[in-house]
Parts: sequence; C-alpha cells; structure tokens
Amino acid sequence: MTTHTLSTKPGDAASPDLCSLDPTELSVSGMSCASCAAKVERALNEQVGVTATVNYATASAYINRDSTTLTVDDLIGVVEGLGYGAEPAPTDNDDLEEAAEADDAAAKAQVHDLKIRFWVSAALALPVMVISMVPAWQFRGWQWVALALTTPVVVWGALPFHRATLTNLRHGTTTMDTLVSLGVLAAYGWSLWALFFGGAGELGMKMDMSWLPATTGSGGMGDMPGMDHTIGAAPHELYLEVAAVVPTFLLGGRWAEARAKRRAGSALRSLLRLGAQEARVVAADGTEVTVPASAVNVGQLLVVRPGERVPTDGEVTGGTSTIDASLLTGESVPVEVVPGDAITGATVNLSGRLEMRATRVGSDTQLARMGRLVRDAQAGKADAQRLADRVSAVFVPIVLLIAAATLTAWLALGQPVDAAIAAAVAVLVIACPCALGLATPTALLVGTGRGSQLGLLISGPQVLEATRDIDVMVLDKTGTITEGIMSLVDVVPGPGTERAELLRLVGSAESGSEHPIAAAITDAARYELGDLPPVESLTNHPGLGVRATVISSGEHTLVLVGRPGLLADEGLVWPEGLRSRADELGSDGVTVVAAGWDGTVRGLLTVADTVRPDSERAIAALVEHNITPWMVTGDAEPVARAVAEQVGIDPDHVVAGVMPEDKVAIVARLQGEGHRVAMAGDGVNDAAALATADLGIAMGSGADVAMEASDLTIVSGALMGTVDAIRLSRSTLGTIKVNLFWAFGYNVAAIPLAAVGLLTPLIGGLAMAASSVLVVLNSLRLRRFQPTR
Repeated sequence: MTTHTLSTKPGDAASPDLCSLDPTELSVSGMSCASCAAKVERALNEQVGVTATVNYATASAYINRDSTTLTVDDLIGVVEGLGYGAEPAPTDNDDLEEAAEADDAAAKAQVHDLKIRFWVSAALALPVMVISMVPAWQFRGWQWVALALTTPVVVWGALPFHRATLTNLRHGTTTMDTLVSLGVLAAYGWSLWALFFGGAGELGMKMDMSWLPATTGSGGMGDMPGMDHTIGAAPHELYLEVAAVVPTFLLGGRWAEARAKRRAGSALRSLLRLGAQEARVVAADGTEVTVPASAVNVGQLLVVRPGERVPTDGEVTGGTSTIDASLLTGESVPVEVVPGDAITGATVNLSGRLEMRATRVGSDTQLARMGRLVRDAQAGKADAQRLADRVSAVFVPIVLLIAAATLTAWLALGQPVDAAIAAAVAVLVIACPCALGLATPTALLVGTGRGSQLGLLISGPQVLEATRDIDVMVLDKTGTITEGIMSLVDVVPGPGTERAELLRLVGSAESGSEHPIAAAITDAARYELGDLPPVESLTNHPGLGVRATVISSGEHTLVLVGRPGLLADEGLVWPEGLRSRADELGSDGVTVVAAGWDGTVRGLLTVADTVRPDSERAIAALVEHNITPWMVTGDAEPVARAVAEQVGIDPDHVVAGVMPEDKVAIVARLQGEGHRVAMAGDGVNDAAALATADLGIAMGSGADVAMEASDLTIVSGALMGTVDAIRLSRSTLGTIKVNLFWAFGYNVAAIPLAAVGLLTPLIGGLAMAASSVLVVLNSLRLRRFQPTR
C-alpha cells in the first residue's frame, strides 16, 4: 500500500475554537506521483476547519480538523472522492509496528514490480530504438519486428502510467502520467495506422533520412513544408521508438523513486524494533514472570538483569548498575543509576541487577515519542518534490490544450482529417517527455554513482534541493566530531611513582570491569606494556570504581581505582599538588581516574572521546562555504566546550546536555529564524533531528536508524565527507537544472513548429534524440567530481 502523510498546522480559514481541533492521522493509498499528493492536500484544505499537509514519500498522515463539523469518515470521503484510498492510521505501538511491516511488504512488492517492468521494457526498447534510428540497419520487415517488440512495452510496461491516467481522468485531473500515457498511446496508435493503412507496413520500407520537409503546394496550411498533401503517396513515418523508449526511461525513474520511498519508512521500523520484546514482572508472591513487554502496566515491579534491555520507562527501586543510554544521549559513557533514578525503555543494563517500577508504557514511552518525532518530522518534507513534478501541473494541461487547438485549427481551415490528426499527434509526440524522463534520473544516477565511489550516499532528488540554501550545520558531538570511543589520553604519575608501574597496575585492576572507561585503560596498557599481571580478587563499586588485588613480581598489591572522591573517602593520602591537578584536568572536559595503593594516591589517568583527525579541517571548510557550524550534544557542558574549542566552533553555538526532543527543538528554532539547516549525527537519538532538518546527514559508523532517517550518509564517518556531500549534491542539482532547461526548452521550441506542420517526424525524432544526448553528456560531467583535498 502506498501511503502519504498529512501533517498539522494551527488554525485554518474558519478559525475554529482551538479546543475543538482534533489531530487526525490517516493512511492514504493509490498515489502515483508528487502531484497526486498535492491534489489530495488541496482537496483537504478546501474543507472548512481543516489544515493538512500531504507527503508523498513517507507512509503516514496528519490533519488538524474541527471536530465539531468534520468526522474522520468525512475526511476519508474527501480522499476517496478523488479516487484514492484512505483509512485511519494505527496509533498503538504494536499496531503501528504491524502496519509499518505491512507497508514495507507492499513497498517491497512495488519496487520489485517496477524493477521487472523496467528491465523487460529496456531489453525490448533498445533494439527498437537502434533499428528505428539507423536506416542502414533497417532489414526487410524491420517495422513489424519493431511493432512486436514495442507492443509489450506499451501495453504492459507502461501500464502504471495508463492506470494512473485513467484514475486521474475519472476525477477530472491531469498529471505527468497523463502526458506520458497519451504521448505513448498517440505514438503507438499513429504507428499502427501507418503500418496497416498508411503504407508503412510494406516490406522493404525504410524511414527516409531527408533533413528538410517536403513542399506540397496545395494552398493554405497544406502549403506548409513537412505535410504530405497526398496521404498514402509515401509511407508514413513510425513512432515506435518513442512509444518504447519513453516509458522505459520513466519506469527507471519510478523504480528509483519507489526504492527511496521504501527507505524513508524504514527509520520508523528500525526505531520500533529497538524496544525490548519481553519483561520480567515481579508477581505478588515475589516470583518473576516473563511477559511480553507490551503487556506491562504502569506501577508494576520489574527486574532487569545485566545485558538485558530495559522493557519500559520507569524508576529504579533496587540495585545499582550502569546503563548504556546512548539511545537517548548518543554519548559513549554509561550512566550510573541508583534507587530513585529514572531509566528509559530500550536502554541496556550493563552490569548489576536492577529492580524498577514502570511509570510509562506503550505509546507514552520515550521510545514511542522518538518514533513520533521521526514520523512527524518526515511528514514536514512535503515541499521537497521533483522539479519536473512542480512544472507538470502547468505543463501537462497546456500541452493537451495545444494539441486540441492544433486539431481544431487544421480542421477549421479545411485541411484533411488525417493531416489535422497528424499535426495534433506530432504535438503530443514532440511534447512526450523523453529528455525530461532522462533529466533527473541520469544526473542522479551519475551523481549518486560518483558519490558511492567516494562513500557519499544520496537518497534521492529531494535531497539535492535541500542542499542549495543550507547556511547552518548542526553537528552531534560523539561519533560525528569525535570518534565515539573512549581512549586513554594521559597518564600523570604522582611523586615517587613510575609511569609504567602506574599504568601496569591500573590496567590490571581495570581488566575485570566491563565499563568503557576501564576497557579504554586496559586496552592502552596492554598495547603499551604487553601482558598484564593477574588479578586475584576484584570488588566493584558501582558508579565509583574498583578495588583489586594485583599479583606483580610475586607481590600482592591492593589497588583502588576510581573517581577522585572514592579515594578520598577511603582515606588515601593525596600528595601535594596532585588533587589540584585532578581538578584542573577535569575542567578540560576529560574523565579523570585516580589510582592508589599502600594508603597513598599514586597518580591520575585521563580518558576521553578523542576528536576525529579531520574534524577541525571540516569545520573550517564549512565556514568557507558560508555554513555556520553548531554543536548540539547530550554530553556535559565542560566536555562539549572543550571539544568545540579544539575544532573551532564558536562557544555561542554550543548546546550541551540535550535530549532527542531538544535537538529537534533546536533545529526547528533555527529554521524558524529563517535558516536552512543541515543536521549531522550518528546515533538513534539523532534520528528525529535528522528527519526534521532540511538536510539530514548520517555518519556511516553510527546506528542504522540514523542512516535511514537521513538524506545523506557518509560511509566513512569522516566529518569532511559532509562538505563533499554538500558540494556533490549542489553540483548534481545544478546538472539537473541544466538538463531540465534542455528538456523543456526543446518542448517550448518544438511544439509550435509541430503545431504548424514545420517538423517532419524524422527531424522531430532527431531533435528528441539530440536533447536526450545533451542531457546524458551533461550528466556524465559529474563523473569528474573530486573530493576536498
């Protein structure tokens, strides 16, 4: 099922009472192009008390309606009256996931159908084009072979265009499908007439290669060059190559579009799959009962074991542990939780056993809210449509009117019926969007192909438009500007302690912990020193540190490693100056770990998420392209400001300690101030902001849902890729614009000539071929695009 999204905006023409406004979500099926979405949107907004926005790409719908005057059935009736299907969209999480999977299956089937139609049509159309355009290869009976090859393309390959045309005509509207269908049928129908009644079917006939139209000398419009006054005196030209090639090109474009549409819905499906499937509920008798996570009710007591996902939002009632909350914050450092702390569903319990009480379930959870943010944000992209679709609303009716006027004028001037029909058909054939069908797909194919070679993945033509006026780039910190992996930055030994000894003992003590900070220290120690001494015993102090007995050189050393406050509480003596040094390092935005044994603090180790090597250069390049960088992160402010200073981001453009909805709000605020905003991120927590931004850029090293909610993906994860992606997108968009100029320019120049009979079919065919060749050659220039050095 093809679906669209209707999104809400406050107020309408009737200015209903805000209390009576009811947000309604619909699924709409049967749309075939962006102009269909515009038609549905226009019809809905014509209803009193309704404000709606339709998105062709996303699979959901929102409407603000005055519930005192309109029901959901009324809205469905409006949509169905246009020839499309509509039904209320699911709101419950389980129903939403089921509907998303069903839509994905339908979208997959559509992609497969268009793929088959394209390749079969291409295999049939290629020989038709070759033998029709090269007289030397026109063997005896070639025209009948061309007819046999063209017929399946016209009847079966172009069926989606014919079907959409019939639907639109039944409701008095036209789209680009109308022009494609009529042009293909006109070319095919005229060719049939020429073959069976016009002499073109005679064996041995070849299409004449004369460049100039013939002169008839019969008076009136019949004197116009190019019209054969005596019908049947010579074989009529065939348009079989037009009837075969045009739908083939456009099927290729539709195939690419359907793939992009299916991808647009996958972000929501990925989010929904992140939630836990089961929950351990504590029964009245104290036993644990495993139930589906969807069956949990508010107030129930739950148990979460190490390694399990938290089943729903709640509050810790017992136990201490560390939680991987990168789903929400995007930060690599786990969060320590104790009784009384709030925890969020779909985060991961890393260490201790937790007891919790459910506070929000189902559609009220943070995960569900993130899903709605992604869905709502994608719904706001209805204005990002193909350039050709925007023009088609005017272009198609004008062409049809010109063809009808041509037929009427020729008949009114007393010309033969077949001559009048020939002129009208010539208008439709000349207007048939062959070069237009190539304009976007070829540039997109070459541009995205070059991008894929460089690790820059562009999702579709709407992305190219979005890059044009970008003037602000909002950057996530972890995994985008930084590596997203904790690593050892420095080792600061205290008086009388050797650096190697400090690193060896601390690395051994931390080897029994799964905490990312401990892992960073242990990995660095092993890399630098090799094998580490064994640990005899280890006691974990959740959220604070570890105590371990390390066996080194036959001696047992009790080592205490953790936060500086832990060592002070345990009574270890701080050497002069070392404590102030710890405070100084902490203000630099790194995590400080203290270590001590034998009653004395022996040294400090600092751990941090390191900045990517190219980040500073990338920030400078963005500024050179008149794009202002912002950094928005869930990390603490000292860390954020330290990273910003290192890479050259203005401190006034740094926002720290934010949640996913805060990122969305920041992007929306910048947009409200008149900026065109790009967002670059790598985490699940970035997905909604990526979808909200005018241009979403996902770092390929991050979460799948971030990539699926984005418009561009940087496979390497290098920040410099964002600069190259914008450059490539702008170059591709510029190429598409030039292509469209050639395509429409050809139509504008050729249609009047065809209407007055100044174009022979051969010249028209050559002009169409020339415009197509220019489009292809112009697109191929994108292969020379080079990344920033």
